[in-house]
Amino acid sequence: MLSLDRTEAAETIIKTPAKVKNPAEMASAADVQKAMPNGLKFIFGGLSGMGAVVFTQPLDLVKNRMQASKAKSSSMLVISGIIKNEGMTKLYTGFSAGLARQATYTTTRIGVYTLLFEHASKLNHGEPPNFFYKLAFGMAAGVCGAFVGNPTEISLIRMTSDGLLPKVQRRNYTHVFNAVFRITKEEGVNTLWRGTTTTMGRAMVVNAAQLATYSQAKQGLFSTGYFDDNIFLHFCASMISGFVTSAASMPLDMAKTRIQNMKIIDGKPEYKGAFEVISKVVRKEGFFSLWKGFMPYYMRIGPNTVLTFVLLEQLTQLYKKHILGDTQIRGGI
Repeated sequence: MLSLDRTEAAETIIKTPAKVKNPAEMASAADVQKAMPNGLKFIFGGLSGMGAVVFTQPLDLVKNRMQASKAKSSSMLVISGIIKNEGMTKLYTGFSAGLARQATYTTTRIGVYTLLFEHASKLNHGEPPNFFYKLAFGMAAGVCGAFVGNPTEISLIRMTSDGLLPKVQRRNYTHVFNAVFRITKEEGVNTLWRGTTTTMGRAMVVNAAQLATYSQAKQGLFSTGYFDDNIFLHFCASMISGFVTSAASMPLDMAKTRIQNMKIIDGKPEYKGAFEVISKVVRKEGFFSLWKGFMPYYMRIGPNTVLTFVLLEQLTQLYKKHILGDTQIRGGI
Protein backbone atom coordinates (compact mmCIF):
# COMPACT_ATOMS: atom_id res chain seq x y z
CA MET A 1 0.00 0.00 0.00
CA LEU A 2 1.28 3.68 -0.42
CA SER A 3 3.35 4.95 2.33
CA LEU A 4 1.74 8.22 3.26
CA ASP A 5 5.12 9.17 4.67
CA ARG A 6 5.19 11.06 1.39
CA THR A 7 3.50 13.82 3.36
CA GLU A 8 6.49 14.45 5.56
CA ALA A 9 9.37 13.34 3.36
CA ALA A 10 8.20 15.43 0.42
CA GLU A 11 8.93 18.49 2.54
CA THR A 12 12.68 17.80 2.88
CA ILE A 13 15.24 19.85 0.95
CA ILE A 14 18.94 20.06 1.72
CA LYS A 15 20.07 23.62 2.14
CA THR A 16 23.64 22.82 3.31
CA PRO A 17 25.74 19.66 3.53
CA ALA A 18 24.94 19.56 7.25
CA LYS A 19 22.33 17.19 8.60
CA VAL A 20 18.80 18.49 9.03
CA LYS A 21 18.15 18.48 12.75
CA ASN A 22 14.81 20.20 12.92
CA PRO A 23 11.72 19.34 10.86
CA ALA A 24 10.96 23.07 10.81
CA GLU A 25 13.91 23.46 8.44
CA MET A 26 12.13 21.41 5.80
CA ALA A 27 10.76 23.20 2.74
CA SER A 28 7.25 22.65 1.49
CA ALA A 29 6.37 19.83 -0.86
CA ALA A 30 5.20 22.41 -3.38
CA ASP A 31 8.78 23.71 -3.65
CA VAL A 32 10.25 20.22 -3.94
CA GLN A 33 7.83 18.96 -6.55
CA LYS A 34 7.07 22.11 -8.55
CA ALA A 35 9.27 21.17 -11.51
CA MET A 36 7.89 17.65 -11.93
CA PRO A 37 5.00 17.17 -14.40
CA ASN A 38 1.82 15.93 -12.76
CA GLY A 39 1.71 12.85 -14.97
CA LEU A 40 5.07 11.66 -13.64
CA LYS A 41 3.78 11.78 -10.07
CA PHE A 42 1.15 9.20 -11.05
CA ILE A 43 3.63 7.12 -13.07
CA PHE A 44 6.33 7.05 -10.40
CA GLY A 45 3.74 6.11 -7.78
CA GLY A 46 2.54 3.17 -9.87
CA LEU A 47 6.06 1.99 -10.71
CA SER A 48 7.14 2.10 -7.06
CA GLY A 49 4.12 0.05 -6.01
CA MET A 50 4.73 -2.48 -8.78
CA GLY A 51 8.36 -2.79 -7.72
CA ALA A 52 7.32 -3.45 -4.12
CA VAL A 53 4.79 -6.15 -5.01
CA VAL A 54 7.57 -8.20 -6.64
CA PHE A 55 8.74 -8.95 -3.09
CA THR A 56 5.40 -8.97 -1.23
CA GLN A 57 3.16 -11.02 -3.55
CA PRO A 58 3.67 -14.32 -1.64
CA LEU A 59 2.56 -12.60 1.57
CA ASP A 60 -0.56 -11.31 -0.16
CA LEU A 61 -1.29 -14.84 -1.34
CA VAL A 62 -0.99 -16.26 2.18
CA LYS A 63 -3.10 -13.47 3.67
CA ASN A 64 -5.89 -13.95 1.12
CA ARG A 65 -5.87 -17.73 1.53
CA MET A 66 -6.19 -17.44 5.30
CA GLN A 67 -8.99 -14.88 5.09
CA ALA A 68 -10.96 -16.80 2.46
CA SER A 69 -10.71 -20.05 4.41
CA LYS A 70 -13.14 -20.71 7.24
CA ALA A 71 -10.76 -23.22 8.84
CA LYS A 72 -8.24 -22.22 11.48
CA SER A 73 -4.66 -22.26 10.28
CA SER A 74 -1.32 -20.45 10.50
CA SER A 75 0.92 -18.65 8.05
CA MET A 76 3.51 -21.43 8.07
CA LEU A 77 0.91 -24.14 7.52
CA VAL A 78 -0.52 -22.24 4.56
CA ILE A 79 2.92 -21.66 3.04
CA SER A 80 4.01 -25.29 3.52
CA GLY A 81 0.68 -26.50 2.13
CA ILE A 82 1.05 -24.38 -1.01
CA ILE A 83 4.62 -25.56 -1.62
CA LYS A 84 3.76 -29.22 -0.95
CA ASN A 85 0.49 -29.42 -2.88
CA GLU A 86 0.94 -26.84 -5.62
CA GLY A 87 4.65 -26.19 -5.96
CA MET A 88 7.06 -23.39 -5.05
CA THR A 89 6.14 -21.25 -8.06
CA LYS A 90 2.52 -21.09 -6.89
CA LEU A 91 3.60 -18.64 -4.18
CA TYR A 92 3.38 -16.10 -6.99
CA THR A 93 -0.11 -17.08 -8.03
CA GLY A 94 -1.97 -13.93 -9.07
CA PHE A 95 1.25 -11.99 -9.64
CA SER A 96 -0.10 -10.36 -12.81
CA ALA A 97 -3.15 -9.20 -10.86
CA GLY A 98 -0.89 -7.89 -8.10
CA LEU A 99 1.06 -5.82 -10.60
CA ALA A 100 -2.16 -4.59 -12.24
CA ARG A 101 -3.57 -3.61 -8.85
CA GLN A 102 -0.52 -1.47 -8.13
CA ALA A 103 -0.70 0.03 -11.63
CA THR A 104 -4.28 1.16 -10.93
CA TYR A 105 -4.75 1.55 -7.17
CA THR A 106 -1.34 2.87 -6.14
CA THR A 107 -0.92 5.04 -9.23
CA THR A 108 -4.23 6.75 -8.52
CA ARG A 109 -3.72 7.04 -4.78
CA ILE A 110 -0.25 8.54 -4.89
CA GLY A 111 -1.10 10.84 -7.76
CA VAL A 112 -4.31 12.17 -6.24
CA TYR A 113 -2.74 12.62 -2.81
CA THR A 114 0.22 14.53 -4.23
CA LEU A 115 -1.95 16.85 -6.31
CA LEU A 116 -4.23 17.64 -3.36
CA PHE A 117 -1.26 18.17 -1.05
CA GLU A 118 0.54 20.50 -3.43
CA HIS A 119 -2.58 22.48 -4.27
CA ALA A 120 -3.24 23.06 -0.58
CA SER A 121 0.41 24.10 -0.10
CA LYS A 122 0.11 26.71 -2.84
CA LEU A 123 -3.07 28.12 -1.31
CA ASN A 124 -1.23 28.25 2.02
CA HIS A 125 1.61 30.39 0.58
CA GLY A 126 3.98 27.46 0.21
CA GLU A 127 3.43 26.06 3.71
CA PRO A 128 2.35 22.40 3.95
CA PRO A 129 -1.25 21.78 5.07
CA ASN A 130 -1.97 20.87 8.68
CA PHE A 131 -2.48 17.36 9.99
CA PHE A 132 -6.24 17.30 9.50
CA TYR A 133 -5.94 18.32 5.86
CA LYS A 134 -3.32 15.62 5.32
CA LEU A 135 -5.67 13.12 6.93
CA ALA A 136 -8.54 14.19 4.66
CA PHE A 137 -6.35 14.12 1.55
CA GLY A 138 -5.12 10.63 2.38
CA MET A 139 -8.66 9.35 2.87
CA ALA A 140 -9.86 10.97 -0.37
CA ALA A 141 -6.92 9.58 -2.33
CA GLY A 142 -7.53 6.11 -0.88
CA VAL A 143 -11.19 6.17 -1.92
CA CYS A 144 -10.30 7.21 -5.48
CA GLY A 145 -7.61 4.55 -5.71
CA ALA A 146 -9.90 1.84 -4.34
CA PHE A 147 -12.62 2.59 -6.88
CA VAL A 148 -10.25 2.62 -9.84
CA GLY A 149 -8.42 -0.49 -8.68
CA ASN A 150 -11.41 -2.66 -7.71
CA PRO A 151 -11.46 -4.77 -10.93
CA THR A 152 -7.82 -5.75 -10.43
CA GLU A 153 -8.43 -6.19 -6.70
CA ILE A 154 -11.22 -8.71 -7.26
CA SER A 155 -9.09 -10.50 -9.85
CA LEU A 156 -6.24 -10.73 -7.34
CA ILE A 157 -8.49 -12.05 -4.58
CA ARG A 158 -9.96 -14.74 -6.81
CA MET A 159 -6.65 -15.84 -8.31
CA THR A 160 -4.91 -16.13 -4.95
CA SER A 161 -7.88 -17.93 -3.35
CA ASP A 162 -8.52 -20.38 -6.21
CA GLY A 163 -6.32 -23.07 -4.71
CA LEU A 164 -8.72 -23.40 -1.76
CA LEU A 165 -11.53 -24.64 -4.01
CA PRO A 166 -12.06 -28.23 -5.22
CA LYS A 167 -10.50 -28.68 -8.66
CA VAL A 168 -13.88 -28.86 -10.39
CA GLN A 169 -14.89 -25.49 -8.91
CA ARG A 170 -11.68 -23.58 -9.59
CA ARG A 171 -11.90 -20.64 -11.94
CA ASN A 172 -8.37 -21.19 -13.28
CA TYR A 173 -7.79 -17.66 -14.51
CA THR A 174 -4.52 -17.62 -16.47
CA HIS A 175 -3.69 -13.94 -15.91
CA VAL A 176 -5.35 -10.71 -14.84
CA PHE A 177 -6.69 -9.84 -18.30
CA ASN A 178 -8.23 -13.29 -18.60
CA ALA A 179 -9.80 -12.81 -15.17
CA VAL A 180 -11.30 -9.42 -16.03
CA PHE A 181 -12.58 -10.67 -19.39
CA ARG A 182 -14.17 -13.81 -17.97
CA ILE A 183 -15.72 -12.02 -15.00
CA THR A 184 -17.28 -9.50 -17.40
CA LYS A 185 -18.50 -12.22 -19.77
CA GLU A 186 -19.71 -14.76 -17.23
CA GLU A 187 -21.01 -12.55 -14.41
CA GLY A 188 -21.48 -9.08 -15.85
CA VAL A 189 -19.34 -5.95 -15.76
CA ASN A 190 -20.87 -4.83 -12.46
CA THR A 191 -19.18 -7.80 -10.75
CA LEU A 192 -15.83 -6.08 -11.30
CA TRP A 193 -16.95 -3.52 -8.73
CA ARG A 194 -18.43 -6.02 -6.27
CA GLY A 195 -17.46 -5.04 -2.74
CA THR A 196 -16.44 -1.53 -3.82
CA THR A 197 -18.09 0.08 -0.79
CA THR A 198 -16.15 -2.20 1.54
CA THR A 199 -12.94 -1.67 -0.43
CA MET A 200 -13.31 2.11 -0.23
CA GLY A 201 -14.16 1.91 3.47
CA ARG A 202 -11.04 -0.13 4.06
CA ALA A 203 -9.00 2.35 2.02
CA MET A 204 -10.22 5.21 4.19
CA VAL A 205 -9.28 3.34 7.38
CA VAL A 206 -5.89 2.31 5.98
CA ASN A 207 -4.98 5.78 4.83
CA ALA A 208 -6.21 7.49 7.98
CA ALA A 209 -4.35 5.06 10.25
CA GLN A 210 -1.24 5.02 8.11
CA LEU A 211 -0.92 8.79 7.82
CA ALA A 212 -1.54 9.53 11.49
CA THR A 213 0.70 6.81 12.93
CA TYR A 214 3.49 7.30 10.40
CA SER A 215 3.66 11.03 11.05
CA GLN A 216 3.67 10.58 14.81
CA ALA A 217 6.17 7.70 14.75
CA LYS A 218 8.54 9.56 12.45
CA GLN A 219 8.32 12.73 14.51
CA GLY A 220 8.82 10.86 17.78
CA LEU A 221 11.78 8.82 16.52
CA PHE A 222 13.42 11.86 14.93
CA SER A 223 13.08 13.92 18.09
CA THR A 224 15.09 11.38 20.11
CA GLY A 225 18.26 12.49 18.33
CA TYR A 226 19.21 8.92 17.49
CA PHE A 227 17.80 9.04 13.97
CA ASP A 228 18.70 11.01 10.87
CA ASP A 229 16.19 11.74 8.12
CA ASN A 230 17.14 8.70 6.08
CA ILE A 231 15.88 5.32 4.95
CA PHE A 232 16.38 3.74 8.38
CA LEU A 233 14.08 6.30 10.00
CA HIS A 234 11.50 5.78 7.26
CA PHE A 235 11.77 2.02 7.70
CA CYS A 236 11.18 2.11 11.47
CA ALA A 237 8.31 4.59 11.22
CA SER A 238 6.72 2.61 8.39
CA MET A 239 6.82 -0.66 10.34
CA ILE A 240 5.16 0.99 13.34
CA SER A 241 2.58 2.54 11.04
CA GLY A 242 2.05 -0.78 9.31
CA PHE A 243 1.29 -2.54 12.60
CA VAL A 244 -1.36 -0.02 13.64
CA THR A 245 -2.80 0.11 10.13
CA SER A 246 -3.02 -3.69 9.98
CA ALA A 247 -4.82 -3.94 13.31
CA ALA A 248 -7.31 -1.21 12.37
CA SER A 249 -8.08 -2.36 8.84
CA MET A 250 -8.04 -6.17 9.01
CA PRO A 251 -11.73 -6.73 9.82
CA LEU A 252 -12.74 -4.70 6.77
CA ASP A 253 -10.04 -6.36 4.70
CA MET A 254 -11.39 -9.80 5.62
CA ALA A 255 -14.92 -8.68 4.74
CA LYS A 256 -13.66 -7.38 1.39
CA THR A 257 -11.83 -10.64 0.67
CA ARG A 258 -14.86 -12.83 1.37
CA ILE A 259 -17.31 -10.62 -0.53
CA GLN A 260 -15.08 -10.49 -3.61
CA ASN A 261 -14.42 -14.23 -3.48
CA MET A 262 -18.00 -15.39 -2.77
CA LYS A 263 -20.09 -17.41 -5.20
CA ILE A 264 -23.72 -16.79 -6.06
CA ILE A 265 -25.79 -19.83 -5.01
CA ASP A 266 -29.32 -20.22 -6.38
CA GLY A 267 -29.26 -16.60 -7.45
CA LYS A 268 -28.46 -15.37 -3.94
CA PRO A 269 -25.11 -13.99 -2.74
CA GLU A 270 -23.56 -15.57 0.34
CA TYR A 271 -23.16 -12.16 1.98
CA LYS A 272 -25.17 -8.94 1.61
CA GLY A 273 -22.45 -6.64 2.89
CA ALA A 274 -19.43 -6.12 5.10
CA PHE A 275 -21.35 -6.03 8.37
CA GLU A 276 -22.95 -9.38 7.62
CA VAL A 277 -19.54 -10.90 6.91
CA ILE A 278 -18.12 -9.54 10.15
CA SER A 279 -21.11 -10.67 12.24
CA LYS A 280 -21.02 -14.18 10.74
CA VAL A 281 -17.28 -14.50 11.29
CA VAL A 282 -17.61 -13.42 14.93
CA ARG A 283 -20.57 -15.73 15.53
CA LYS A 284 -19.24 -18.85 13.78
CA GLU A 285 -15.44 -18.52 13.94
CA GLY A 286 -14.78 -16.32 16.95
CA PHE A 287 -14.01 -12.63 17.46
CA PHE A 288 -10.27 -12.92 16.89
CA SER A 289 -10.85 -14.62 13.54
CA LEU A 290 -11.39 -11.09 12.24
CA TRP A 291 -7.59 -10.81 12.44
CA LYS A 292 -6.91 -14.15 10.79
CA GLY A 293 -3.79 -13.83 8.67
CA PHE A 294 -2.57 -10.85 10.69
CA MET A 295 1.14 -11.65 10.50
CA PRO A 296 1.31 -12.05 6.70
CA TYR A 297 -0.91 -8.99 6.40
CA TYR A 298 1.38 -6.96 8.65
CA MET A 299 4.51 -8.39 7.09
CA ARG A 300 3.11 -7.35 3.72
CA ILE A 301 2.05 -3.81 4.68
CA GLY A 302 5.32 -3.00 6.49
CA PRO A 303 7.79 -4.00 3.75
CA ASN A 304 5.40 -2.83 1.04
CA THR A 305 5.28 0.60 2.65
CA VAL A 306 9.05 0.80 2.98
CA LEU A 307 9.79 -0.54 -0.50
CA THR A 308 7.23 1.73 -2.13
CA PHE A 309 8.68 4.71 -0.29
CA VAL A 310 12.30 3.94 -1.17
CA LEU A 311 11.56 3.22 -4.83
CA LEU A 312 9.43 6.34 -5.19
CA GLU A 313 12.12 8.46 -3.59
CA GLN A 314 14.84 7.02 -5.81
CA LEU A 315 12.81 7.50 -8.99
CA THR A 316 12.18 11.11 -8.07
CA GLN A 317 15.85 11.67 -7.22
CA LEU A 318 16.97 10.23 -10.55
CA TYR A 319 14.52 12.40 -12.44
CA LYS A 320 15.58 15.57 -10.67
CA LYS A 321 19.28 14.79 -10.96
CA HIS A 322 19.46 13.59 -14.56
CA ILE A 323 16.54 15.45 -16.14
CA LEU A 324 16.43 18.67 -14.15
CA GLY A 325 20.10 18.72 -13.23
CA ASP A 326 19.21 19.44 -9.61
CA THR A 327 21.73 17.94 -7.17
CA GLN A 328 20.59 19.83 -4.07
CA ILE A 329 17.31 18.07 -3.41
CA ARG A 330 17.47 15.21 -0.99
CA GLY A 331 14.87 12.60 -1.65
CA GLY A 332 11.76 13.70 -3.45
CA ILE A 333 8.88 12.37 -1.43
